[in-house]
Amino acid sequence: MPGEDAREAAKTVTGSFEDFPFLPELPARGPGADMIGRTAGMLVDLYARVEPSGWRISDRPGRDSRRARSWLGEDLDALEEFTQDYEGPLKVQAVGPWTLAAALELRNGEVALSDAGACRDLAGSLGEGLRLHLDEVRRRIPGARIVLQLDEPSLTSVLRGQVRTASGYRTHRAVDRQVVEAALRDVVGVHADGPVVVHSCAPDVPFALLRRAGAAAVSFDFSLLTERDDGAIGEAVEGGTRLFAGVVASTDAPLSDPAGSVMGVRTLWRRLGLNPGLLAEAVTLTPTCGLAGASPDFARKALAHCVRAARSLADNPE
Repeated sequence: MPGEDAREAAKTVTGSFEDFPFLPELPARGPGADMIGRTAGMLVDLYARVEPSGWRISDRPGRDSRRARSWLGEDLDALEEFTQDYEGPLKVQAVGPWTLAAALELRNGEVALSDAGACRDLAGSLGEGLRLHLDEVRRRIPGARIVLQLDEPSLTSVLRGQVRTASGYRTHRAVDRQVVEAALRDVVGVHADGPVVVHSCAPDVPFALLRRAGAAAVSFDFSLLTERDDGAIGEAVEGGTRLFAGVVASTDAPLSDPAGSVMGVRTLWRRLGLNPGLLAEAVTLTPTCGLAGASPDFARKALAHCVRAARSLADNPE
């Protein structure tokens, strides 16, 4: 979300999504509130600090780690305030193991992706950190049924060997798909008593791999789909995987009418020959990506538009 006021963000998301609020992230506050820093602050027995090139693993906790945890605590305080007596689904999110490995630097300046052992350690530390984080959310909002979202915008680049080295002249070797799947499965398994959504706003989302890793839902930018994705999407829906379809702009732009926003979803459904009655059960509508780059006013309008578009889709699936 845009802005720096945790209470205002919590008020906005709980007011907009009465049936599915989420814990906002406010990266405009600076390092430690950004997605990498926030998740680095959750790690157990691993610490990170800010360098000119980005976040880097360090030997001990420092000011940057403490700041990340402090802001997360502030966000939880605000959400707790606006979810008193709330019962229902509640989404929290963190960076997934492979995007974290593609962004978090080792002491030599190369990202953790360059070292298989570092990737394993990072995934293990992330899993432990997420367990503690989810326990804290349950303690604060006992009526919540937590939905965990893992943000993996770099996943396709990891699988294709497109993550650049520190020099920028080469790329790191592609990671074996079975290794990627196994690490994701371990982290997804941390939330055994609730659903896990994996989000990627990049092209060519690996739907089948994410399903095998245990993701209950896949979140993606709907505008980036091509007909090559039809088979994977059809299999996912028929296998019970929910789609979080990003159909609403995530930066300031004119918003169409709600029916127009979901026209592409209806067209996809017809093309795949799927039962229109499944739409309301199988699809959740979202912005195409995070709203941090939008104005506060547009962010509020985008969230409200998602709700109206979802009602349009449910009321008129065909």
